[in-house]
Amino acid sequence: MAQVSPTFSPLYRQIKGLILQALESGEWRPGQVIPSEQEFAARFNVSQGTVRKAIDEMAADNILVRRQGRGTYVASHTDPRQMFRFLRLVPESGDLLAHPKSVPIDCWRARAEQEVAHMLAIEPGSPIIILRRVLQFGSKPVVVDEIYLPEDLYEGLNMEMLQVWNSSLYSLFETRFGLRMIRAQERIRAVAADHSAAELLQVNEGTPLLSVERVTYTYGDKPVEWRRGVYSTAEHYYLNDLT
Repeated sequence: MAQVSPTFSPLYRQIKGLILQALESGEWRPGQVIPSEQEFAARFNVSQGTVRKAIDEMAADNILVRRQGRGTYVASHTDPRQMFRFLRLVPESGDLLAHPKSVPIDCWRARAEQEVAHMLAIEPGSPIIILRRVLQFGSKPVVVDEIYLPEDLYEGLNMEMLQVWNSSLYSLFETRFGLRMIRAQERIRAVAADHSAAELLQVNEGTPLLSVERVTYTYGDKPVEWRRGVYSTAEHYYLNDLT
C-alpha cells in the first residue's frame, strides 16, 4: 500500500486559519478594526512577522483591509470600494463612477430541486428563496439575475425589503443577515436572448448575451448563494484582472 505523506502547513497559514475561525465566529464584524499585529503575536505566541504575512495574504484575498495609520479592518460590502467587487461588467465609456441600480422583479419561496440543492450544498426539498432582479446602469437594463438562497440563512427576506434597499444586494445580506461573501466562482458562456430576457433587457430575441452562473461562498467555504444571470454587452464588457 502506498504511504500517504502528511501535509505541511506553514506557520503563517495556521495563523491565518485561526484568524478566519475568529471571523467566522463573529469575534470581529465587517467594518470593525481587528487587533494589531503585536496583539496577535502575543495571542498566538508567534513572531510579528508571521502575523504580518498571514494578514497580508488575507488583505490580498479582500477579507481584510489595511488603512494607513488607522489599522486593519474586516472588509465590508458596505464599503464603496468593496460594494461591487464581484461585478465584472464595465461600460465601454470606462466610467466606473455610476453605481448600478438593483430593481427587484419577484421574490418567492420554493423547495430546492436537485441542481439548486447541489449548488448550495443543501438537501433536495430544503426551503429556499428565489429572487429575480434587473441591474440598471443609468436607466438602461444590462443584467437580469435569478438568485437562489437557502431560506434558513435569509429568514425574513421579502419583496418589500428588496424594494426599499438602495445599495448592493451583498451589503443587504451582510447588514441584515450577517453574511459576508468571501469569494465567488463563475461559469460564463454565450447564449441567445429568449423572450423573457429580451423583454427585460430591451433587446431583440436571439441577441447574443453572456450567461454568468455564480456560486458565492462565506467563511468556511460555505456556499450561500447561487445565481444565474444574463448580461447585455452591447455597451458593456466583462473585465477580469488576471494576476
